[in-house]
Amino acid sequence: MKIPEMKVVYNHHTNVLEQDPYSYTIQEVAEPNLFRSIYPYHEIPKLPFNHRTVPRDMPKEIFLTDTTFRDGQQSRAPYSVRQIVDLFDYLHRLSGPKGVIRQTEFFVYSDRDKEALFKCLERGYKYPEVTTWIRANMNDFKLVRDLGIKETGILVSCSDYHIFKKLNMTRHEAMEHYMRIVHDALEVGLRPRCHFEDLTRADFYAFVVPFASGLMELCRQSGVPIKIRACDTMGYGVPFVGVAPPRSVPGLIYGLRHYANVPSLLLEWHGHNDFYKGVANASTAWLYGASAVNCSLLGIGERTGNVPLEAMVIEYAQLRGTLDGMDPRVITEIAEYYEKEIGYAVPPMTPFVGRNFNVTRAGIHADGLMKDEEIYNIFDTGKILNRPIVAAVSNTSGLAGIAYWINSYFRLPKEERVTKKDEIVIKLKELVDAEFSGGREVVISDDEMIAMVEQFAPGKYTRLKK
Repeated sequence: MKIPEMKVVYNHHTNVLEQDPYSYTIQEVAEPNLFRSIYPYHEIPKLPFNHRTVPRDMPKEIFLTDTTFRDGQQSRAPYSVRQIVDLFDYLHRLSGPKGVIRQTEFFVYSDRDKEALFKCLERGYKYPEVTTWIRANMNDFKLVRDLGIKETGILVSCSDYHIFKKLNMTRHEAMEHYMRIVHDALEVGLRPRCHFEDLTRADFYAFVVPFASGLMELCRQSGVPIKIRACDTMGYGVPFVGVAPPRSVPGLIYGLRHYANVPSLLLEWHGHNDFYKGVANASTAWLYGASAVNCSLLGIGERTGNVPLEAMVIEYAQLRGTLDGMDPRVITEIAEYYEKEIGYAVPPMTPFVGRNFNVTRAGIHADGLMKDEEIYNIFDTGKILNRPIVAAVSNTSGLAGIAYWINSYFRLPKEERVTKKDEIVIKLKELVDAEFSGGREVVISDDEMIAMVEQFAPGKYTRLKK
C-alpha cells in the first residue's frame, strides 16, 4: 500500500511552512461521551494535564460584547424597559468613540423585550450594535427575521450531554439540524452567531472541530461572516498551560483557530464563573486568538454569573496599555444606578464597583495613605473610576485613620485637610475608643461618623459633602 505523501503548505497567518492539517470529520458514537473520568458528577471535577502547549496568538483587534439583557436577565427579575434603555445608554458612553463594546444582545420573547429592543434601536448608536438571541428552531427564527436586526445568536449545543440527553439526537442529526437553521438565517439576510453551548464538556475533535469547519466553509461560500461563540456554559474551562481538552481554554481557542480555520474576528469567548475563573479564562481567550469576549454588567448572569464587563474594561487597558477612548468613570455610575434605581445590592467586596473595594480599615494603612495614597491603592481610583480611596473607622484606625476618613469622605481640598494632630480628630478618636471599649465589634458606619463630626463642628464639613 502506498502511503500518501504529507503536504507542506505556507501558512500566511504564522508565516512559516506547516504540514497540511488533518481534516476532522464527525465521529458518530452509540453512547454519549460524557467524559466521566473528568466529570464524575458525584465528585469534584478532575483536571488532567497532557503537557501539550500551544502558542499565544493575540489578535490585532480585541473588543467586548455584552449579554446583560440576555444571559444577564436569567438569574434576576427582568429589567424594566426604562432600565434597559438607561443601561444601554451607559454601555454606549462607556464604550467610547471607537466602540470597544461592540455589541449587546436581546431576548425577543415578550412584548417588553421587543419594546426595549426598539427603543434602543431608536437611539441610533453605532455601538453597541443591537443583536438578538434565539434557540435553534424555526419558531424562534420567525421571531427575529422581521425585526430588522442584522445579526442573531443561535443556540447550537455541542456536548453529548445536550445532543443525546436534551435533544435526543445523534451527532450527525444535531449538526444537520443546526446547519439548516444557519442556512435559514442566511437566506433572509441575517448574520448568524452560533453559540457553541457546553463547549468544555464537548468531544472537541469528533464534533466541535468538524462542525466549526462546516460553518467556515459555509461562510466562504456565502460571503457572510458566521461567528462562533465558544461557550464555557458550566465554567469548567481553565487558563493553565498544558491542560488536556476539553477544559483547556488555550487549547480550545487554538484548536478552533488552527484546525477549523476560524478567523479571530469571528471567534468570541463566553464564560461563567462557577469555579472562580471567569475573568482569567476570558483574558486567556484573548491571548490565544479570540477577538471578542462576551460579558454582562456586574457579572450578573446564570448561576454564579458571567464575566463582569467592568472587569474586562480594566483587563483591556492592562493588555493594550490604553483604554482606547472608553470612559471607566461610567462604571461607577452604572454601579450606583444598580443600587439606587434597580435596587440591586452590589456585594461590597466586588472589585471596582463594590462599596469596600478601595476602603482600608487598618490604621497603619491609613497613615500610609495620608503620606501617599499610592502606597495602599491599586491605581488612581479617584481619577480613573471617580472613586477616591476611603478609610473605614474601626478599633485599629487610630488618629490617622480618622483623619483620613474626614478628608476622603468629605472630599476636602488639600488646603483644608485635617491631620492626626487636629483637635477634632483627637476628640473623635476618644468617642471611637469608647465605642470599642464597650464591646463593639463592627466598624463605625459613615452615618455614625457624620453624627460624631456634627457634635464638634456643626455644619463645617457636612456642607462640603457632594
